[in-house]
Amino acid sequence: MKTPICERLGCEVPIFAFTHCRDVVVEVTKAGGFGVLGAVTHSPEQLERELKWIDEHVGGRPYGVDVLIPVVYDREAEASTEEVIDLIPAEQRQFVDKLLDAEGVPPLSADDAAEARRELIGRGRNTTPLGARRLIDVALRHPQVKLVVSALGAPPKELVDELHGRGILVGSLCGKAEHAKAQRAVGVDIIVAQGTEAGGHTGQIATMVLVPQVVDVAGPDIAVLAAGGISRGRQIAAAFALGAQGVWTGTIWLGTRESELTPMEKEVLFKAKSEDAVQRKWMTGKTVRMIRSKASEAWEQPGAPRHLKPPLQNILYHGARIRIEKAHRDDLCSFPAGQVVGNMKEETSVRQVMQDLMQEYIDTAERISPLINL
Repeated sequence: MKTPICERLGCEVPIFAFTHCRDVVVEVTKAGGFGVLGAVTHSPEQLERELKWIDEHVGGRPYGVDVLIPVVYDREAEASTEEVIDLIPAEQRQFVDKLLDAEGVPPLSADDAAEARRELIGRGRNTTPLGARRLIDVALRHPQVKLVVSALGAPPKELVDELHGRGILVGSLCGKAEHAKAQRAVGVDIIVAQGTEAGGHTGQIATMVLVPQVVDVAGPDIAVLAAGGISRGRQIAAAFALGAQGVWTGTIWLGTRESELTPMEKEVLFKAKSEDAVQRKWMTGKTVRMIRSKASEAWEQPGAPRHLKPPLQNILYHGARIRIEKAHRDDLCSFPAGQVVGNMKEETSVRQVMQDLMQEYIDTAERISPLINL
C-alpha cells in the first residue's frame, strides 16, 4: 500500500486521519498511518499542550496539523477581542434562544455561561486568518509536525513558501477541480479531493467524480488524497484506481473509544443512517455535512434568519451546543459527520479500524488482480 507520499512524510501506509482528538492522532500514527490534528477547536495554549502530549506519545513519528484559513469572514470580528460575541446580531441570537427555550433547554448557570464565553471567544478567533496564524506558529515549535493542511481552500503563497522553508509539507482541501488549480498555483504538496459524501465543509461533487478530475489538474508532482465516504478497504483500492496516492478519513474515527465525542454524541452517531448526514450552514455559515437534528432543521424553515459569516455563526452554534450537551438533548444534537455513519453501529478502537482497513484492502487487491491481468 506504500505510495510516494508515504516516502515524503515518513509513514507506512497512506491512510490520513483527520481528528480533533490527540489520542486518535497518536494511535493512527503508531499503527502506520498519518494522524492530523484539527486545531480550530483549541486555543494556542491548548494546542501547545496537545502537541506536547502527542510528541511524548507518538514514538518519534511525524504527524500533521489542520487549520481553517477562510477567504470570506467577518473582518470586524477578527479585529475584536472579547467583544466578538457582542457582534452577533439580535435577530440570530434571539432565534437560537427562542428555539432552545421552546424545547425546554435550560439556560446556562452564571459560572457555566462565563466559562462558555471564554471558550467561544477562542473558537471564534481561530476561524479567521489571524487566528489560524497563531495556531500555525504553535505548530512550528514542534519538529515532528511535518504537514500543515488548510481546510478551506488554497493557503496564502507566502505561508506555503515559509512552511517549505522549514521542511514542512503543505496540504489543502478542495471540492472542485477549479479549487485544485488555485492550490497548485500556490505550490501545495498535497490536495485532498473531498467529495460531497464527507463530513464537515463539503461541496456538491461526489468523490468518484471529483478525484480523477483533481488528479488530472494536480499533475505528477502533487499527491492527491481521496476523501469523502472512505470507511472500507475496498474504497482505498478504488481511490488508488482513480489516481489518488492515499485517503483522507474523518468520520470513521468518531466511533472509536479514543475519539472526543461524548457518550450522547456517540449514541446519535450510531443511530444515524447515511441520509441523516445532511448539508447545512447552521455550524459555520458555510456548507457543512452534519448529523440532522431539530436545531439544524430549524434554520431551514421559512422565516429563519440568514446565516452569519465566520466566525459569528461558529460562535452562535457552539454556544447552543454547550446548552444542548448540558441538557443531554440528543434530538437537538448536531455535529459534523459524513455519509459513512450508516456503516457505524458500535464503538470500536483506532487499531481495529486500521487493521480492518488494511485487511480489506489486501483482500480487494487479491480479488481484482485477475481482472487486471486479463
